[in-house]
Amino acid sequence: MSKIRGYLSSLRENFKLTRKVHRWVGLEMLVIFVGVTALIAVPVAFFLNWLTGLLIGLPVGLLAMTFWFSRRAMNAAYSQIEGQAGAAVAVIQQMRGNWTITPAVAVTRNQDLVSRVVGRPGVILVGEGPSQRIAHLLANERKKTARWLPEIPIYEIQVGVEPEQISVSRVQRELTRLPKSLRPAEVNDVRRRLDAFSKKDSPVPIPKGPLPKGGKIPKSMRG
Repeated sequence: MSKIRGYLSSLRENFKLTRKVHRWVGLEMLVIFVGVTALIAVPVAFFLNWLTGLLIGLPVGLLAMTFWFSRRAMNAAYSQIEGQAGAAVAVIQQMRGNWTITPAVAVTRNQDLVSRVVGRPGVILVGEGPSQRIAHLLANERKKTARWLPEIPIYEIQVGVEPEQISVSRVQRELTRLPKSLRPAEVNDVRRRLDAFSKKDSPVPIPKGPLPKGGKIPKSMRG
């Protein structure tokens, strides 16, 4: 019973967060539920009967409505953290799969930062900040990483609101579209080697990735 209450409470909080960004999300969900249910139920009822039509149409309508809400909730969560330092870190930390992120391996007093992700594609350096400033920070970190791991593919991604950067909502997609160059065992080896090298450097403050107030990033964001 406590699990059900917790689920309903989480659902209510996510709905409130989503409605702040998408004011008419409740009406949209209702329209989709009724429309999809009718689209399925009416033809089935015509050939069979109304009871069968409703038994098939209602679950499909509910599924369509849930899917729509999950997409709206995801978009709302992204919009709450867009442009904040550590936003990309917050998204990547929620991703499923063999991904490991080390936040703020390089950071400036202007809150420009580079985080390092290790996964099947290799090493991905994720920069957050104005393009002109973050490009230099990424280049320095790339040289350092290449010196440690000359044989491992290294990618750079800039996250931000400028035209040449990608938005927070595209971070997960960009990472999962990279070619898988390493086997799982090699990923673990790269991670251990980077940890060993990092201990030789002076530690830097690690900011926590921001999350929307009063809500959580929905599970649908976890790729």
